[in-house]
Amino acid sequence: MFELHHLSAQEQWQWLQQGEVSPLELTNHYLERIDRLDAALGAFVTVTPDAARKRADTVTQAVPKTAPLWGLPFADKDLSLRAGVPAKFGSRLMAQSVPTETDRLPRDLDAAGGISLGKTNTPEFGYTAYTEPLIASPARNPYDRSLGAGGSSGGAALAVAAGLLPFAPGSDAGGSIRIPAAAVGLVGLKPSRGLVPSGSGLDSYAGLSVAGPIARSVADAAMMLDALIGDGRFPYAVRAPRWGEGPLLGAAVRGEGRFQLGVMVSSPWDDDYTVQVSAEASAALALAVKELDALGHGLDTLILHPDASYAPAFRTVWQASAAAIPAETEEQLALLEPVTRWLVARGRELSARQLGKALEAFAAYERNVIRQFAPFDAVLTPALALTPRPLGWYDSENPERNFAQQTAYTPFTSIANVCGLPAIVLPVDVTAEGLPMGVQLIGRPGGEHVLLAIGAQLERRLNWQRRHPPQW
Repeated sequence: MFELHHLSAQEQWQWLQQGEVSPLELTNHYLERIDRLDAALGAFVTVTPDAARKRADTVTQAVPKTAPLWGLPFADKDLSLRAGVPAKFGSRLMAQSVPTETDRLPRDLDAAGGISLGKTNTPEFGYTAYTEPLIASPARNPYDRSLGAGGSSGGAALAVAAGLLPFAPGSDAGGSIRIPAAAVGLVGLKPSRGLVPSGSGLDSYAGLSVAGPIARSVADAAMMLDALIGDGRFPYAVRAPRWGEGPLLGAAVRGEGRFQLGVMVSSPWDDDYTVQVSAEASAALALAVKELDALGHGLDTLILHPDASYAPAFRTVWQASAAAIPAETEEQLALLEPVTRWLVARGRELSARQLGKALEAFAAYERNVIRQFAPFDAVLTPALALTPRPLGWYDSENPERNFAQQTAYTPFTSIANVCGLPAIVLPVDVTAEGLPMGVQLIGRPGGEHVLLAIGAQLERRLNWQRRHPPQW
């Protein structure tokens, strides 16, 4: 039976433009689904139905229909502040936090005509590649609810996959958009450092964390990314180049071009941790290579040069970024989960010299990798090394083992953050057990248009945009 959420975000926007559905009707459709289905999934930590309906009326009456997201629902990741809505950051420490101001990212989506339905689930302060916070229900994979939805934008990806939202914003400091998108069979796009004003990376530790879209189709992801980029006003003197002409949505819709691609199964973690690519991940990569070859793209093997500086530098920055978590007393620290408490302790033990050396290593690594990638328009890797992980698989008491487990699951994503490069995850395959498996494309700085064009070409051949989890 057809329902509104079976339409793409692009199609829903067209229906809104034509008056076949109103912003309030679309909002009510998704609110009803959240109310009926989310208790079994854990995508949302806060739902704001009254505010959403009021906003839908405001959009109808006071926002021009030309706004790029006019009338389309979304939800804020619970690492973003929205005035009057609890901001728990996935942590018992912040359980009573209700901000009085709204961050720029939600404001930009509001300005684009979007309608927020609430807050999506995230691990504590967004620090892990899985979404199983103690303060909320775990984010369950809609393809198999005994498995996780990945992290840290796990709730956002889950909501889109289960048809509780048409698309959603996420943030990505080491794969936090792409990991959950791959786990639940979606498109996840991490932009170049400096492209999105409200989540540029330029104000985050080592420039790692940027904002970007999670969607069912490449065009839907481009649609949200264009809205996030907005009118071009930028609060820094430096920003990523944007080589594509016009809105990125055009590149995603046209899907034109033939490109030279490197195929890489080595990762920056190989010398320090055990990384084994599963048969399912290898099969997804082989399918993508086969389809890209049939499309006429050039394909060459790329082997990443080993660099012993990567793993220790990443660990240092990861720990240092936790030092600012607002837990000072023993009572406050006790509210943190064991892995986060360990991160805070290690971060506060670091010296300025140690952090400076890690940042210096990252800068050198970025230059080195961009040189290695220079012969290619994009580099193709597995999205994840393993199939989606069972709930409870990660060791919540042993932080060192926990870190190794996260690295084993997602060894290919963090390199794009360290190097500031755009990267997109595409859900090309499904395992024999019905689980989604994806690949990742990493582009040149400002090369989102190439990633979107290639993604659109693969999407036309593989038709993942119409794929929905059973029963959802």
